[in-house]
Amino acid sequence: MPSSGHRLRDVEHHPLLTENDSYDSSSSSSSEADVADRVWFIHDGCGMICAVLTWLLVVYADFVVTFVMLLPSKDFWYSVVNGVIFNCLAVLALSSHLRTMLTDPGAVPKGNATKEYMESLQLKPGEVIYKCPKCCCIKPERAHHCSICKRCIRKMDHHCPWVNNCVGEKNQRFFVLFTVSRNIYVEILILSFKFFNENLAWRW
Repeated sequence: MPSSGHRLRDVEHHPLLTENDSYDSSSSSSSEADVADRVWFIHDGCGMICAVLTWLLVVYADFVVTFVMLLPSKDFWYSVVNGVIFNCLAVLALSSHLRTMLTDPGAVPKGNATKEYMESLQLKPGEVIYKCPKCCCIKPERAHHCSICKRCIRKMDHHCPWVNNCVGEKNQRFFVLFTVSRNIYVEILILSFKFFNENLAWRW
């Protein structure tokens, strides 16, 4: 048990880090710098396929609505207004999807379960902290380990394969923006097809 007065609890009962454990501060700081400098991207086959499929569906729907349904219409202002709205929603959905996918969701640095790091937390005597045995880090409150990202994520909501990333503390706003814009986009798409079938399909 650490002598600093707090307790380190391993949630899966793996060996605990003690004062005698070796610690390489340079490797820990360099790993944090690497995470901050590089672009966040999860190399998961299923997630990458789902992300590409999402983009293809949005682009294909935009192409059909713009070039098949709106441009052939004889009502100029109808085509312009609906085309601008629909394409703005498409750009908003794709940009927020990209930000969700490439933004670090709040990954906890690996290997920070060290004596020096725990002392820097200035914990109260008797306070319990949790160590993740899979990535050897101190888990903040509401942090969970993702088996796909292989990291502990702060305020993790879930791992979404359609954005190929976890939804967490730092990218949740982009995910909410993506889901809202996507829902509006799909609703307008359904209404556009309905209007096309009722008013324009007979001309074909």
